[in-house]
Amino acid sequence: MAQAFDVLVIGAGPGGYIAAVRAAQLGLRTACIEGWKNAKGELALGGTCLNVGCIPSKALLASSEEFEKASRHLDAHGISVSGVKIDIAKMQSRKDAIVTKMTKGIEYLFKKNKITWLQGFGRLVSGGEAYAVEVGGETVQAKHVIVATGSKARHLPGVAVDNELVCDNEGALAFGAVPRRLGVIGAGVIGLELGSVWRRLGAEVTILEALPAFLGACDEAVQKEAWKQFTKVQGLDIRLGVKIGKVTARKAGIAVEYADDQGAAQKLECDRLVVSIGRVPNTDGLGAEAVGLKLDARGFIEADDHCRTNLPNVYAIGDVVRGPMLAHKAEDEGVMVAELIAGQKPHIDYACIPWIIYTNPEIAWVGKSEQQAKAEGIVVKTGQFPFSVNGRALGLNEPVGFAKVVADAATDRVLGVHIIHARASDVIQEGVTTMEFAGAAEDIARIVHGHPTLSEVVKEAALNVDKRSLNM
Repeated sequence: MAQAFDVLVIGAGPGGYIAAVRAAQLGLRTACIEGWKNAKGELALGGTCLNVGCIPSKALLASSEEFEKASRHLDAHGISVSGVKIDIAKMQSRKDAIVTKMTKGIEYLFKKNKITWLQGFGRLVSGGEAYAVEVGGETVQAKHVIVATGSKARHLPGVAVDNELVCDNEGALAFGAVPRRLGVIGAGVIGLELGSVWRRLGAEVTILEALPAFLGACDEAVQKEAWKQFTKVQGLDIRLGVKIGKVTARKAGIAVEYADDQGAAQKLECDRLVVSIGRVPNTDGLGAEAVGLKLDARGFIEADDHCRTNLPNVYAIGDVVRGPMLAHKAEDEGVMVAELIAGQKPHIDYACIPWIIYTNPEIAWVGKSEQQAKAEGIVVKTGQFPFSVNGRALGLNEPVGFAKVVADAATDRVLGVHIIHARASDVIQEGVTTMEFAGAAEDIARIVHGHPTLSEVVKEAALNVDKRSLNM
């Protein structure tokens, strides 16, 4: 007789494993399907994020930042360092050890919560009162199914990715040496983060971006500051408005033919190429057609704001559905769905999900930009404050950037918070919390902030919404 579960989660990335843990906590008999294999051929939980995405990239970002700090920025602290060298193998080993610790941690959570790990890839076979799902040559049944199959890198048509010369995010995280010339196609989050890693470690980095605007989703003030820092200060060569043509890989390197923003033919010669032009949902082989699960034209599973699909008791979360492809969004959707199945009434305010780009300086925002609000006809007032006059930022030798608060001019309600700074990923949470509670700029301004802290910059920006900043 086939194994039967209350909840069956397909995929053990951030959304899937969290959904499984929460379902098990709620007393539901839970299983999770995952067949991911790491570079050693070992089965591993955690999906793209933990294995070849968020976690390893942040490890390399931190290592490259430490190298740059030792090489260039310790003089300001009165510390002289000479003969700084890179051991890429050790750097990669540290990254891999962090990944292993995190993925093994999920295995522990599964055992602790009595979650069955079904090893392999799941395919929906039939529906009805219970859904049949095939995995690893056997069929299991479940009353509720949560699809959390995530996404994969989108590749350029006709350009073979071998993760040696032409790479996606997986290959770009595993270089055994620093390329002398690195080409990157795509100036989005992944392209900028990976380009930053190898630029700090010594590569000449050229980024080709099809869109005419840089970081178009960001507030305009942040765009301008980021462009200055990444190009003029750090030396990333970012070319906007290009049209990629022929890509030729050969032993000596890669040649990328493209038209620039004026339509003129150009060629980029590089030793390695990273293709980071977005991601596509993992719905191939899911068996959606067999059970009538609706997909849209791009392959995403159609789902409402509570992640319910067109099929009863079938939910979909994370990168495989509408909305931003963010690990923390997937996690909260996993919790929400597990609680819905258990009869609770959770919700997610999608307007309050933070976005973070882990470059240096980091870029983080939540809610609307000033231009978005104005385009929607909202009259706004804004306040901005620089880190360059903040005592904590100066002590850390991290004075670059600012915080900006966008508020409704009529109600003072915070509509968006935008930060560019080395620690923006941590500081943004105050803006997220304020917006979750429908707070006003005045609320932030009236809260006592520790001194000296970086968070004081957010308070000063909130004060500056009414032009009453105390330190500028």
